[in-house]
Amino acid sequence: MDALHPAPACLASPAADRFRVGSFLVEPDGGMRMRGDPALRFAWRGRGCGARISDGRLRLSVAAGAVPYTAERPGDRPAAFAAIGRLSMELPRGWRLRVLPNHTLLLEKDRPLLEPTTAATLVSAMVQFALALDPYLDRLELAGVAGGGAGAAAGGLPGRAKT
Repeated sequence: MDALHPAPACLASPAADRFRVGSFLVEPDGGMRMRGDPALRFAWRGRGCGARISDGRLRLSVAAGAVPYTAERPGDRPAAFAAIGRLSMELPRGWRLRVLPNHTLLLEKDRPLLEPTTAATLVSAMVQFALALDPYLDRLELAGVAGGGAGAAAGGLPGRAKT
């Protein structure tokens, strides 16, 4: 560009090099700035997973399964609760296992969000989380905790309405 051929207005402004993707403002170097508290959803082994960004941290979570209801599989409940107790004590630092009121098991991991944040950073964190889940999901399944299959991420766990 020169005096005879000035840059188009969209190239002349540094702000014009940025673009929005949902809750993200993407910089020319690939760095992303968040607007609000963005969240992403994905599935792993038929389970609904999420990644939420808030206050410089990334919270990764998965609906790992559900404790069997007494009316459906009463014999599986003691083993499921024993596995949940053992697993919650053995999780690495930064991981949590919670039993929600509807008997869903929520497995979560918090980590600092590295700066600058890029799409590659987020996808890498989500993939690492998914791969790290496998041994925990295997143990829960062996203990009779329902989960997995295509319907689980869409509410197909036992005792849940399938809409």
